[in-house]
Amino acid sequence: MKNEIIPADLKSKSLKEAREEIDRILIKLESQESDLSGSLSDYERLIKLNKHIDYLFKKKFKEISSKRSHKND
Repeated sequence: MKNEIIPADLKSKSLKEAREEIDRILIKLESQESDLSGSLSDYERLIKLNKHIDYLFKKKFKEISSKRSHKND
């Protein structure tokens, strides 16, 4: 995955912060008061947050795998 498509304000978020923002957006989208244009931008933000979380998980997996392989050497 290419990390450069993730906006800088998202790249600085921790996993917890990204998850909290996702939760807020989902609550907003599930409410009856959201408008279509706002919903589209919220949905796009969700996609970017999801990509960022995916990147963080892959990065952590590489770190763990690297530590594990060095222990076995």
